[in-house]
Amino acid sequence: MNLVIPDFGLLFWMVLSFSILLIILKKYAWKPILKMLQDREDEISKSLEAANAAKERMEKLNAENEEILKQARAEREAILREAKATKDKIVGQAQAEAKLEADKIITAAKNEIAAEKEAAMAELSSKVADLSVEIAEKILRRELDSSVKQGDYVKDLVKSISLN
Repeated sequence: MNLVIPDFGLLFWMVLSFSILLIILKKYAWKPILKMLQDREDEISKSLEAANAAKERMEKLNAENEEILKQARAEREAILREAKATKDKIVGQAQAEAKLEADKIITAAKNEIAAEKEAAMAELSSKVADLSVEIAEKILRRELDSSVKQGDYVKDLVKSISLN
C-alpha cells in the first residue's frame, strides 16, 4: 500500500516543482503560446472572411454574367426580328415589282395581239375584196349563155383560187 499512497516529503517536492514549473511557464511560455494561438485564430478568421468575400464576388459576377447573357439574347432576338421584317419588306417589294412588270408585259402582249389581229383582218378583207373583184371580172369577161354554165364556172374558180 505504500506504493499507492505517496509520502509527505514526496508530495511537498512534487507540488513545489510543479508550482515552479507553472511560474516559469507563465512567465516565459504562456504569453507566446497564447499570442501564437491568437494570431492563428486571427489568421483563420481573416481567411474565412476572404473566402466569404470571394464567394460573394463570385455570386455577384455570376449574376452579372446572367444579366449580360439575358441582354445578349434579347439583342439577338431584336436583331433577328428586324432582319425578318427587312426580309419580308424586300420580298414584298420584289413581288410587287414583279407583278407590275408582269402586268406591263401582259398589257403589251395584249396590245400587240390586238394590233396583229387588226392587221390580219385588214389584209384578209383586202384579199377577199381583190378575189371578189377578180372573180367578177372573169365572170363578166366570159360570155355565158346560161345560168348553169355561170354557176359551174364560179364553182371552178372558187376551187382554183387559194387563200394564201
